[in-house]
Amino acid sequence: MEHLLDNPIYHALTTGHAHFAKGVDEVKYYLKDIAAFAGLKDNSAENLQTLYEISEPNSLFVVFSKTPLTIATPWTLLLQIDMFQLVYEGQNIAESSNEELTDLDHSHITEMTALVELTKPGPFLAKTIELGNYTGIFADNQLIAMAGHRFFPAPYHEVSAVCTHPEHLGKGYAFKILQEQIKRILNRSEIPFLHVKNDNLGAIKLYQKLGFKIRTEMTAYVIKKEGKAENVSK
Repeated sequence: MEHLLDNPIYHALTTGHAHFAKGVDEVKYYLKDIAAFAGLKDNSAENLQTLYEISEPNSLFVVFSKTPLTIATPWTLLLQIDMFQLVYEGQNIAESSNEELTDLDHSHITEMTALVELTKPGPFLAKTIELGNYTGIFADNQLIAMAGHRFFPAPYHEVSAVCTHPEHLGKGYAFKILQEQIKRILNRSEIPFLHVKNDNLGAIKLYQKLGFKIRTEMTAYVIKKEGKAENVSK
């Protein structure tokens, strides 16, 4: 039986994030400016073709798959990213001061976007903040670290956009923000999980220290649609 996290985007868009979803029964994708992710029920050639037919011209999507996908025309494969998916299996998060943490809102989007552009933790669009619970740390009025929530295949909730300014690495900021993210998810009786590039050894070590365990390998495919849509009414 398939686990929810074997197909986290599709299950997010049919459960906890259904209100952010467009598409049809077997093919879902996030509303424009929220996130550039699509979830396919079967990750099949048929599902990819349906996504092509119902999406707008020049659409760009990120699709996750636990097993290899063949990306064929009419899609253009721009990038393939090999990752690990980790799930939180820790017990209690130690109490720590959160005085340094700031809840981020729409007034911080310019600074958040700048930090994402600098550190490249993953896609961050104009309305990604609406996925919720973004927290950050400032130094000299500059945002230097942040993280937030992304996919919500209930009851699992993903921690995402974990990033620290290169000039402030090694100061424990990511650890503090991740502790806060984990606590917020656990306090809602949900289960934290996340994705990380499989060659990001420093981040993997940090996540494991916090109580995350590698569950499976996962691959992200960044695909782009060229030309006119056949049907964009969904």
